[in-house]
Amino acid sequence: MGLDLLEYAPILIFFAIALVMGAGFLIAAWVIAPKNADKEKVSAYECGFNAFDDARMKFDVRFYLVSILFIIFDLEVAFLFPWAITLGDMPPEIGQFAFWSMMTFLGVLTVGFIYEWKKGALEWE
Repeated sequence: MGLDLLEYAPILIFFAIALVMGAGFLIAAWVIAPKNADKEKVSAYECGFNAFDDARMKFDVRFYLVSILFIIFDLEVAFLFPWAITLGDMPPEIGQFAFWSMMTFLGVLTVGFIYEWKKGALEWE
């Protein structure tokens, strides 16, 4: 059978170390962390103010515009840096396709950014 199970030993060792470290961190947090909750710890922290109305209330559209703006710049960074690093190592025919694909992608992001700008997401009151 040409399968040598010793080749899988580093993977098993890695999983064992990850399991021991994960369990160790969980146990350490459970032992060391304070157990008494004070008023400050259990207060509202997600939005900065206490809940005062129904959870299904309408939000201002600017919250959604800011989230779209974040997604635009997050996607740009997530795709632009790896593309820029690998573009020089590509064969010319793939490099041309990759270049114009990224220009199309950046064009779509630019349209999204212009939409955000026209809707006033960059001017916060």
